[in-house]
Amino acid sequence: MLLSRPAAHAATAMDDAPTRRERFRSWRRQRPFVGGLLTALGGVEMFFSGQLDLGRIHVQLGIEGLQATIIPVLLVLLGVLAIAMPAHRIFYGVIALAVAVYSLVGVNLGGFFIGMLLSSIGGVLTVARMPRARAQESSEASGAEPAGAGADQASASAAEPTSEAEPWPERDA
Repeated sequence: MLLSRPAAHAATAMDDAPTRRERFRSWRRQRPFVGGLLTALGGVEMFFSGQLDLGRIHVQLGIEGLQATIIPVLLVLLGVLAIAMPAHRIFYGVIALAVAVYSLVGVNLGGFFIGMLLSSIGGVLTVARMPRARAQESSEASGAEPAGAGADQASASAAEPTSEAEPWPERDA
């Protein structure tokens, strides 16, 4: 077959480099991917709900339709930025949540509630995502304690009062 590799070449290629899917998976796990995706999908849904044509009737609510265009574009932008720059995920998530709630008034009841719900859930997931520290990942994979965990326990036990310590002085009333 044209797409298959020789057996010797396939074995060495599989050992050396991760596949495209594995690279995407590791990239996706480093950022609030699902939250950003839901926020952007909610913005797309709101955009198309604000541009409805029903025969001769053109549905457009808000200040001359400006809100029906700006709010969905802003939500798509916030979703993409949350994925592209995960260091600012909390800022983008809070703004996306506030804009999604405001879209209930500004854009056809928030894209008939569907876009508002998608964007709200996406904003909450973006804010709630906590990145895992690389030290924790490597220690959990090997089953060892993270570096410094033993030192934390030793300092905590040294700070604990013992029964030989002097009691608190009594206050004169």
